Amino acid sequence: MEGIFPMLTTTQSSLPKVSLAEINQTPISSCLVAQAVVKMLEELGVHYAFGIAGGAIGPFWAALQDSSIKLLNFRHESGAVFAAIESYLANNETVVVFTTTGPGLTNALTGIMAARWEGAKVILISPSTSSSQRGRWAFQETSPYTFPQSDLFTSGKLFEFAATLESPSELLEVSRRLASGLTQTGNFVAHLSLPIAIQTTSIETPNFASTNQINRPSVTVSEQTIAQCAQLLLEQPFAMWVGYGSRHAAEAIRRLAERTGAAVMSSPRGKGIFPETHAQFVGVTGFAGHDSVFDYFQHQCPERTLVLGTRLSEFTSFWNPALVPPKGFIHVDIDPDVPGVAYPEVETLGIQSDIKTFVEALLKYIPEPLIEEKTITLPNPEHHIFEPNVKGWVRPEVLMNMIQQVIVEGSNAIVITEAGNSFAWGTHLLSFSQPGRYRVSTGFGSMGHATTGVLGATLAIQETSVAIVGDGAMLMNHEISTAVRYQIPAVWIVLNDGRYNMVDQGAKSLGLMDMDVTIPATDFTSIARSMGADGIRVEQEADLKLALETAMSSSVPFIVDVIIDPNPVAPSGSRNQNLSAQGFQGSNF
Repeated sequence: MEGIFPMLTTTQSSLPKVSLAEINQTPISSCLVAQAVVKMLEELGVHYAFGIAGGAIGPFWAALQDSSIKLLNFRHESGAVFAAIESYLANNETVVVFTTTGPGLTNALTGIMAARWEGAKVILISPSTSSSQRGRWAFQETSPYTFPQSDLFTSGKLFEFAATLESPSELLEVSRRLASGLTQTGNFVAHLSLPIAIQTTSIETPNFASTNQINRPSVTVSEQTIAQCAQLLLEQPFAMWVGYGSRHAAEAIRRLAERTGAAVMSSPRGKGIFPETHAQFVGVTGFAGHDSVFDYFQHQCPERTLVLGTRLSEFTSFWNPALVPPKGFIHVDIDPDVPGVAYPEVETLGIQSDIKTFVEALLKYIPEPLIEEKTITLPNPEHHIFEPNVKGWVRPEVLMNMIQQVIVEGSNAIVITEAGNSFAWGTHLLSFSQPGRYRVSTGFGSMGHATTGVLGATLAIQETSVAIVGDGAMLMNHEISTAVRYQIPAVWIVLNDGRYNMVDQGAKSLGLMDMDVTIPATDFTSIARSMGADGIRVEQEADLKLALETAMSSSVPFIVDVIIDPNPVAPSGSRNQNLSAQGFQGSNF
């Protein structure tokens, strides 16, 4: 992909400079707090900052421009956070997001909630009103007089660490806490609020080196516990249920499965951690999952299931009792609060551990087979090939077949599906053999996550990444303009059916008829070209292959606007059945 990202090497010089006399006149031996915060972020290993500037964040923004951190100005704060999430999940490098006061901060919160749910590491930097102006209705006042402090400015359910920098002397402690959080396994979402007056305070340049030297050992368990797990698993046939939290242990999981003959299933987010083409893969569970999983449990039910790195949340399991083996779960997760929550009535041996460390330790207790044992044939997901029609709208099944051929098998692209029918079709029909190439949000599930997150994924891997989205999501939030500004060759594949089709199909299945979910006809290629991107409108199935190949070879942001047949029902019945089980029926209204 050489030459695709040329502007990223010159971003700092190409952006307009903020003229601040304090920054230009500060002696070398000292600096402004804004400059010190940027230096701290550099030493924490931050390479990208995404956000939207405003007057209140001006000094910090100016300091970013004169740093080694690549600064990208987005069009909406939530889009900046979604891009930061996908960038981190693609390459494990923390991204900074910056906002201005008031609505700048609140606009970012949807993305921040998603970051917490998705397991990302993101640092939010926002300004706050200086103490001399608090309570006096300053423009976009952000202070205890106008904003809730709990969670937003303090550590809690929103941020693992949050602080308002009231004195420059706090910087070393802030740096130490950020460094500690960034070295922990799992997510870390932090918020540092910088009052405007504090940003331009002059201080001696801090030495952050000592605060960042934190070595955190992997969380694992005793040899006795590992031996106990091995004994339990070897007693009788067992299954493995892998989730996104085990993506770094893919090779060890494959070795464990092949050594034991265990059947393997995955959560929707876990697609590809265990190759979906492997003979021992029985399918994806939960939303848009595969019937082969239930076939396996019905005819070859394991005695236990080893659960690795998944919360077994609603969209992973629907808490279906048919997925519970007779002797329960051995549930391993880095978060000690996860095991036993989804199925509180089921016998569960909960283990807090890094997944890779646990599986590699377990392998030492699992002997290599001395002779090849009789192979038990396991049910596998069915993959149908749909021949293109000459006439009519594009069927979503045909579109997914072609995405599989051109993008999944023909490139290294990360593929992100948006909340909605895009998620359902992609999860059910696409097949991956490598971890990390499929991304979907099954927790917070915000529309607009994929439409903007695709920029972060593309930047992180320095190759084209692809978002499969609905027309409703694309109209809600996208960052085409940002992609054009920084020459990021992201690709959007839009399922353009003129409606919120998941809502439409789900409502009808629940007996809610005649809901207004239509969207006026939209030409997304015209939108793309008006912003400096490119695109192709696809109205016939025969044109799909060329359109996708053109998109993947493009050096500029590209939209494939597919006029999709709205009639095929997406494989989302499990969600509707779960709603129905909660008493949600059209007759209630």
